[in-house]
Amino acid sequence: MPDFALKLGDFQFKDLEVPESIPFGGTQKLAMHDLVGGTRVIDSMGAFCGPVEWSGWLLGKDALARARQLDDLRERGASLLLQWSEIYYAVVIRDFRADFQRAYKIPYKITCEVASDLSKLAGSDADQSIDGQIKSDAAAVTDMGSAIGDGTLSGLIDSANAAIDTVASFANAAQSTLSNVLQQVTAVRDRAQALIASANTTLTKVTTLGGILPNNPVSQQVEKLAGQMTSALNLPVLVQLDRVAGRMQKNIESVYKSAKHVVTVGGDLMKMAAKEYNDAMAWTSLAKANPDLMWDPLVQGVKNLIVPPNKDRAGGLPKP
Repeated sequence: MPDFALKLGDFQFKDLEVPESIPFGGTQKLAMHDLVGGTRVIDSMGAFCGPVEWSGWLLGKDALARARQLDDLRERGASLLLQWSEIYYAVVIRDFRADFQRAYKIPYKITCEVASDLSKLAGSDADQSIDGQIKSDAAAVTDMGSAIGDGTLSGLIDSANAAIDTVASFANAAQSTLSNVLQQVTAVRDRAQALIASANTTLTKVTTLGGILPNNPVSQQVEKLAGQMTSALNLPVLVQLDRVAGRMQKNIESVYKSAKHVVTVGGDLMKMAAKEYNDAMAWTSLAKANPDLMWDPLVQGVKNLIVPPNKDRAGGLPKP
């Protein structure tokens, strides 16, 4: 029985299919410039993960079927989540080789090219817009949610993505819109944290591997062991998902809290836009942030107006 879980896409490796070791790492691309006088300048071009490859044995009556399943994954050429211990990568299978010795005994070797290292939580990219950051994180959360396979979590992620898709510009969105997105992202985090707690409980509530004790029925032992393996596999992904969703939450909250509130009695959105943005035609930014003024730049009565920190570069108003 292997002491760590290995999964590629929806393919769960088992027994001797799991290798004794899986090398990983990569290179730092360098540009080296030798200058007159013996000076050398080295420019770091970026870190790249090397291919991940391992070998094992497919054994048993379904060995051939499982070999063909892995070969089908290679043929598709799709991005897959490769996961073991606390390491997980987005990969594409470059090479899969199986040596048919018997229908029940097939050694194999597989090589995966790494598209991205999902084990590390990337920091906020200063060169990326707030919209780009949030949507990039949402895509990562969706991928990780699919790997977990929890229907409730996947449904909450779909709802959060639907709410995010309605926002043309987070920097200029109405507070009510931002509040709705925040609620959806918070629900995703709540579910992820509940699953984390459940996985931790599964891993710590027994004192022996799989809860194997004398006189316990074998079926119960197998069920407990399977539950522990699943929890060990899902826990690091859930933790990462919660961290990325937390970053989304903070980014949205930063926009939500940065909007200015101005109380005005009557007035004109065009004049206010000229004052706030030095651009009278940016009144549509104010209108989008205050839906009750969407179609009329004239302010009637006393209004508490939301002034987004930046004007909406898209300009114009949505169709009624």
